[in-house]
Amino acid sequence: MDIDRGELARRIALDFPHDRAATLKQLREHVDGGNDAMLDRYTQQGLLPSLVLDGERRWFHRAVRNLPLIDADAARLALKPAIDDGPLYGAHPLHALWLAAGEAAGARHSLVSLDPRRFEVTHRMTVAAGAVPAGETLRIWIPFPREVAGTQDQIELLAASVPARVAPNSDLQRTVYLETVAQENLATHVWIRYRLRTYTRVALLDSAGAEQPRVPDRMRWVADLEPRAPHLVVTPAIAQFAGAPADDDSSLDIARRLFTQVAAKPWAVAREYSTIEHLAEHALMSPSADCGEKAMLLIAALRARGIPARWQSGWQLSPTEFDTMHDWLQVWLPPWGWVPLDPTHGLLTSEDPRVRHFYFGGMDGYRIVFNDDWGRPFSPAKQFARSETVDSQRGEVEWRGGNLYFDLWDYEFDWRELQKDK
Repeated sequence: MDIDRGELARRIALDFPHDRAATLKQLREHVDGGNDAMLDRYTQQGLLPSLVLDGERRWFHRAVRNLPLIDADAARLALKPAIDDGPLYGAHPLHALWLAAGEAAGARHSLVSLDPRRFEVTHRMTVAAGAVPAGETLRIWIPFPREVAGTQDQIELLAASVPARVAPNSDLQRTVYLETVAQENLATHVWIRYRLRTYTRVALLDSAGAEQPRVPDRMRWVADLEPRAPHLVVTPAIAQFAGAPADDDSSLDIARRLFTQVAAKPWAVAREYSTIEHLAEHALMSPSADCGEKAMLLIAALRARGIPARWQSGWQLSPTEFDTMHDWLQVWLPPWGWVPLDPTHGLLTSEDPRVRHFYFGGMDGYRIVFNDDWGRPFSPAKQFARSETVDSQRGEVEWRGGNLYFDLWDYEFDWRELQKDK
């Protein structure tokens, strides 16, 4: 379902709320020496994203906070931290332990799963009072883990605030569906609680002894090779980025090169995906990209080179209290099969080349997978266009009068790690 033009314009306006005075105030608070000339220079360079809306220039709500992440001078002059990275975004002792265990388990020739961990999650959603008339039924979808062999299993819905319907595991964007009635002058609260077991996955992508046919069986992987509108259409710019075929290129060599290129692009918070026409090309043409943009760009480039690649996303946890929504991908590389790539974690800072390249073929077990594709139908189906047209990580809400966008509800994602499996 397409978003109508009026709703699209409203969503864009929510992402670009700041006028010049507000943006300049933020710049002075976040960057030493911030002034009008700096604002104009960074805006002209595209480093402070802005749009003209209703005849007035408006700036992206995260423009100033993103700036030190994408410009070295702004980073040097930053007065406040740009972002709090999680512990696994740098080299961590666990990476070396996982690699050693993977080596012992045969990760040089296959993707192996190890180090099972158990988590309990409570996902709450709160719809604002007055968002819909009292007495109306709210239809709510909350993301729910898919059972994926070697990735996560033992998934159990423990409790829910109201009767809940769990979508089949075959749904590539799996959810739990709830219905509840809005009350006069009261916010509406719903929640689910579940448990699951996750695994770290390791593939040591070393060309030694690997069978690397450059052209896979297209009929077998056609869904993971073909363009898919609107975000995986291979434009001339993406084709150029992917590079021209060469007889001596292997799938592994191509994947490694493209992964390194995408990983090198600075990460920064992006606007809502439903307001972006072509996620992969937007990532390519912008000075920065977030995790979903990076994943989509890498998928598009790999497919352009005839290498099967597909989306995966959900929630990222950590050995500490850090957590966040996160997107990554999988690529088909013989003889390992489907292996994970995380171009947002990219190349870790480490003198050990295997630790440095951990996320090229490896994936920590502090992940919960909700989605094995993007933009797929829910069970039961939504009647109106989604708030998030690509991912499913926060949830979705609608009533008989239409979809409720993110400004009308909020969510909380609480988790704890349970006693480790023996």
